Amino acid sequence: MTELQNARYAVITGATTGIGYELAKLFAGDGYNLVIVARTEADLHERTTEFKQQFGIDVIPIQKDLFEKNAAFELYDEVKSRNIVVDVLVNDAGQGQYGLFVESDIDRQLDIIQLNISSLTTLTYLFLKDMVARNEGKILQLASIASQLPGPWQAVYHGTKAYVLSFTEALIRELKDSAVTITALQPGATDTDFFNKAQMQESKILDTKLSDPVQVAKDGYEALMKGDDKIVSGFKNKVMVGMSNIMPEKTVAAQMDKMQRPRDEDNQEATKK
Repeated sequence: MTELQNARYAVITGATTGIGYELAKLFAGDGYNLVIVARTEADLHERTTEFKQQFGIDVIPIQKDLFEKNAAFELYDEVKSRNIVVDVLVNDAGQGQYGLFVESDIDRQLDIIQLNISSLTTLTYLFLKDMVARNEGKILQLASIASQLPGPWQAVYHGTKAYVLSFTEALIRELKDSAVTITALQPGATDTDFFNKAQMQESKILDTKLSDPVQVAKDGYEALMKGDDKIVSGFKNKVMVGMSNIMPEKTVAAQMDKMQRPRDEDNQEATKK
């Protein structure tokens, strides 16, 4: 590995579990040093040790709760204080909350918006300004096929992912004359801890075949490195997004309602019949 390669750094939020963890391994395997960001100190310590031992790279763990309003600014400042040039930013951290919107906790929903939208936007702004000034760098945004599908039972989550995709597509156009690239990764339902955090254990979507986070990360990593605008991960998800583009939105919403509603909702309707 050359000295130049070894000097590369990737900042990855949500890097200790799920898709973020799999992405971190791909970057590390390609010679990138890592700045890994998560809320839990024990998880950060475990992954730091793992990545250093397995890949022989520099790993900087930063504990930040991106649900907090100032955390994204603090994260950027801490990275800058270490005189690190960030070659890649991966905005992976994100959560959802399951249930009917009117029955949900509005404070929890606002926290989801803070994490999925506000912190992502802040980190993108701060690191992108540096990349544009150097005329080099890459950003990977974790969108979702939820960005193109109205989502009953996860209305706020789907709305936040629609923002991520639209925001990313706009920036791609703004940066068309730059060497900086931004890529949106759009997975479908993936086998991660997302569903536990969103309290979705009773959702029918868990009865479907979930995507493998290893494959999702690989799709996103390859698209990022090629400078692609976006990638829908998985054939089934490509079909779903393609169909949603030609079907009426009410029909798509009805289908998503059927896929995501609690299992006992169907049982109650069957009993009524």
